Amino acid sequence: MAEQFEKHARTVTLLTLASRVTGLARDAALSRVFGLSALTDAFWFAFIIPNLFRRLFGEGALSAAFLPVYSQLDKNDPQVARRLATLTISLMIVFLGGITLLGELILWILSNQHEHDHLALKLMMIMLPYMPLVCLVAILGAMLQVHGRFGPTAAAPIVLNLLVVAAAWGGLAYRGAVEDFRQMSTGDANPSQSAEIAHISLVSFSVLLAGIVQLVWSIWSLQRSGAMGDQRIVSFRNLLFWRSLGSATDSFTHALASSMKRVLAQAWPMFIGLGVLQINALLDNLIASYPTTIGPTIFGLEFPLKSGALTALSNAQRLYEFPLGVFGIAVATAIFPALARVGGAEDRERFAATLRRGLRLVMFIGLPASIGLILVREPLTAVVYQGGDFSPEDTRRVAFVLLGYAPAIWAYSMTHTLTRAFYAKGDSMTPVKVAVSMVALNLLLNFTLIWTPLREAGLAWSTAICATLQTLILLRLSRRYADDLVDSTVRMSWLRTVAVTAIMAGFVLIARSLLPAHELAWRWALIELAVLVSAGAAAVLTASVALRMPEFSWALGKRSD
Repeated sequence: MAEQFEKHARTVTLLTLASRVTGLARDAALSRVFGLSALTDAFWFAFIIPNLFRRLFGEGALSAAFLPVYSQLDKNDPQVARRLATLTISLMIVFLGGITLLGELILWILSNQHEHDHLALKLMMIMLPYMPLVCLVAILGAMLQVHGRFGPTAAAPIVLNLLVVAAAWGGLAYRGAVEDFRQMSTGDANPSQSAEIAHISLVSFSVLLAGIVQLVWSIWSLQRSGAMGDQRIVSFRNLLFWRSLGSATDSFTHALASSMKRVLAQAWPMFIGLGVLQINALLDNLIASYPTTIGPTIFGLEFPLKSGALTALSNAQRLYEFPLGVFGIAVATAIFPALARVGGAEDRERFAATLRRGLRLVMFIGLPASIGLILVREPLTAVVYQGGDFSPEDTRRVAFVLLGYAPAIWAYSMTHTLTRAFYAKGDSMTPVKVAVSMVALNLLLNFTLIWTPLREAGLAWSTAICATLQTLILLRLSRRYADDLVDSTVRMSWLRTVAVTAIMAGFVLIARSLLPAHELAWRWALIELAVLVSAGAAAVLTASVALRMPEFSWALGKRSD
């Protein structure tokens, strides 16, 4: 059936699993080479801006507004759909290219006026051009998804991860050469620090190279799909939107202009709302990086966070984003085109049935992931990050932050699915209003909890609390588009998932009690993690089969009722 999404969810899941594994390899390389330090704080702070725009323009407002319109046009008038795609891409090139040039100018002025050698600004200058590249990859990915090709975009992050890993490990020889050169030719008093800065700069250049490779791959995949026909994806003739419109017949022009207006009408409210949210995320990261970017005191008081706080936060985020990206976002990504097709048809029952399957599936995956991550947080952190410059104390610090993020994995996943349901109905404002309403609470909790013994973990707990509230509110509001969304089938499915999760937790705790006490060393952490994950997976498999849960088959990409 057209609305079936489980097979696509499996494709996205498998490829996202590969990208998340390589992502962990990337972060493991950075942690071992650089540790929890001001250097990695500067790198992750510089990476915030490209990520911000990726979420806002690429995977956020524009692609969410573009996909439903493009999906309907591709079904009803493919020629208009192709021209709309060309027009959207052309506008993005002009707009994001201009923002990149302006941003580079501002960063250059700031870096030259700052009284210190501000590494974060220089790294940001290197990585800023990655922003328009990754945004274009996201919009091309939305087009590929409409045509049933979820693989290329889901696999694109693997390119970034592998290039960063190569730059981190391969750059060790480069670092040594720079250190020797600085010491012999310039008499540098601290050649090791200069070499480390050169090394982290090399890693930043690898991010830019990844963006170029991802874009070329996405364009090649779209051309191979035949989605554009003989229409060029980008041409200088179509860089200005009036050229695209003026070259068509009157009826064609009207259809194209109407479609573009629909995209922008849905996108602008999301731009505004998501802009507020991304500023909020930027403030979160600024709070965590305050000791590195600003200083150790605030208003004459010692700031509660220490150097490395942003890196600890980022490392914990990568661990909780692993199950979220592999399963939660994969389901939301796969279900979006299906919801867009039935949402536009105003078929409430088919729309509700599709959404119910999505909610059952994300809870089936998300709740065990939440509890499981809490139980294995310390050995998992040690296995991924510990070694080299990353100490056992650093492991405990990151695991403590992960404890704050983990309880709400199910909520993060469900929010993604519910948000796309609103977008599929052309309602871009409701999820944005709900999200913006969480901003004030999130900031209040942030500034409160960092002064408690939680320190940077307070930022994680704030995120988890707000995500849970956001999910509950969206569930309540979604009833306007889906009658009795959380019906008896959904409630029973969730209750069975709770039972499966409880059984899993019991198996993991028993397995942990049987293991001998040990120091927090990498080898023992690996053994403990393998035993606990095996026990938990066996429990989930056994309980799911015993309770005859169709969600288990759905997670494997099969459709059963």
